[in-house]
Amino acid sequence: MSLSSCDLSSLAPDYIRAIAPYQGGKPIAELAREMGLQVEQIVKLASNENPLGISPKADFAIQEALLDIARYPDGNSYLLREAVSQKFNVASNQIVFGNGSNDILELAARAFLSPDCEAIYSQHAFAVYPLVTQATGARGVVVPAKNFAHDLPAMLAAITSKTRMIFVANPNNPTGTLLGKDELFTFLQQVPKQVLVVLDEAYDEYLSLANKSQAIHWLDQFDNLIISRTFSKAYGLAGLRIGFGLCHASIADMMNRVRQPFNVNSIAQAAAVASLSDDDFVERSYALNQAGMLQLTQGFNKLGIEYIPSFANFISFTVKNASAVNQQLLQNGVIVRPIANYEMPDYLRVSIGLFTENARFLEVLEHILKSNG
Repeated sequence: MSLSSCDLSSLAPDYIRAIAPYQGGKPIAELAREMGLQVEQIVKLASNENPLGISPKADFAIQEALLDIARYPDGNSYLLREAVSQKFNVASNQIVFGNGSNDILELAARAFLSPDCEAIYSQHAFAVYPLVTQATGARGVVVPAKNFAHDLPAMLAAITSKTRMIFVANPNNPTGTLLGKDELFTFLQQVPKQVLVVLDEAYDEYLSLANKSQAIHWLDQFDNLIISRTFSKAYGLAGLRIGFGLCHASIADMMNRVRQPFNVNSIAQAAAVASLSDDDFVERSYALNQAGMLQLTQGFNKLGIEYIPSFANFISFTVKNASAVNQQLLQNGVIVRPIANYEMPDYLRVSIGLFTENARFLEVLEHILKSNG
């Protein structure tokens, strides 16, 4: 048999061939082509993006950085490293930068997981946790959720001699649930020191002051803690793909050893530095999100729709025939996120948008529900 006629996919390990690739939210241009719609007619509320766009300071920094686009980026992200170090009061050798926070999750998995160990994560938790676990050949252990949230005592009970890593999202995506600080701290105290805890805080900027994470202050107490943050949500830099991890220097050293050179481009670095200096933009994003969350929950209450109270910039709600309702929303130019792949087939997730976008979604949804009887 000639090489060209072979199924070369068979050369990959079984655990790689068994991976179901991640499916992102449907792009606006794709829906426009499929449905014959104008791009301006479409409202995308599927991917938890910031409806305000990016910080004006980031916009200016991007324009300046473009002038030097022919140069390779700083592989050590020096200026951004200094900015993150000062902003969060951590040592520069405790920081790892990634091509989005997904990259941080993958770097942690690649550095510390192998086919002879296990990683624990919750049911209804972010789809990337099982993906990065499976990509290393490690065994994923799914702990049933409790009221759509992490059951930390059950996750502790799932730890074995093979457990190397535990993924915890706070707030969780796609359910929006939040673990209390005391509960989380107690959990970390009980996790064996040889088990790494990856705490995914992608939505922390959308939390109130009372609920904001204190985990960065815990790094000195827990050498096994890795905190993942992103610039994709409140900072609005989703298209530039940039995130960072905070952890003990020895952990960061291992993650940086498997990190690809120049994994964060120069435009993203410049935009992230500028974004960290624009607290006003983040505050406006938070305020808009709070108002939009109220707008949607009031709309759901009016329509008699059940939803999961959320602490993030999205909310999951349940409707009969969720798949069909999602298709009808698409036909009307509204993109939300079906979450059947999270074992929630009766739910859809909608991101908080601008007031007009939220209103359009609620109007179309009401029309669909009435039409469906």
